[in-house]
Amino acid sequence: MSTDTSAVIIEPEALYDRLNDPNLLLVQVTSREVFEQAHLPGAVLVEPRDLVCGEPPAPGRLPDETRLGTMLASMNYDPGSDIVVYDDEGGGWAGRMAWTLDIIGHPGWTYLNGGMHAWQHAGLPFESGPHTPDNSVHVEVNIDTGPIAEIEDVLAAIEDPDQVIWDVRSAEEYAGTKQNAARAGHIPGAVNLDWMMLKDPSRNMRLTEGIAARLTELGIMQAADIITHCQSHHRSGLSYMLGRLLGLPIRAYHGSWSEWGNREDTPIEVGSG
Repeated sequence: MSTDTSAVIIEPEALYDRLNDPNLLLVQVTSREVFEQAHLPGAVLVEPRDLVCGEPPAPGRLPDETRLGTMLASMNYDPGSDIVVYDDEGGGWAGRMAWTLDIIGHPGWTYLNGGMHAWQHAGLPFESGPHTPDNSVHVEVNIDTGPIAEIEDVLAAIEDPDQVIWDVRSAEEYAGTKQNAARAGHIPGAVNLDWMMLKDPSRNMRLTEGIAARLTELGIMQAADIITHCQSHHRSGLSYMLGRLLGLPIRAYHGSWSEWGNREDTPIEVGSG
């Protein structure tokens, strides 16, 4: 298993120079259709649906160990690989993949800054065609719950001034004017910074430059523990990944608002705060 616990970021040109590295495993998290149209040379496919349990009322929760093992086998996972994650949307699904790698004990991953958008803008080559997994691969999964926050953890964080709950949904969802669950609003005391603010379309979906300053203004950089969430822990895949890249003590509430807002016993606030 990889002994590197750091998460790092790489630019397209630097990654292109490493494509012949036999230890490199490129993981594209997109639909199968997108992958078959275009993927980085030698990349393997993980579909977003493979990263979530898909069961209501909280379909974004982590799949069980059997499904995780199947997913890892399909991408020809090797614990000694240098894994680079990327997607076609600026980091949400790549971040969800990074969170999953942390959970299975492979925290030394790399994020391709800007993903497919930045790669294309750099004029670098794509391949097309299907991903054919090595069906002989078997992966034993051992889950590390450290990166996972559950309802009990979030309830405890509400009362702890040293912890921050980071809600990356839209301002409308946070205020409760847009409803995507039985109840609308936000977790009491949660800080709102929309995931769209974390990626820059003008820089081909790279991470927003200087974002640490904004996180400092919100008290996120200074927190002893951060719990991030969205509606289904897709958008908060990006905030989790950013936190890891910044070296922050961050966890993800994988039940997210689809779990919290569909219960009757969880505290909720409305308004912009």
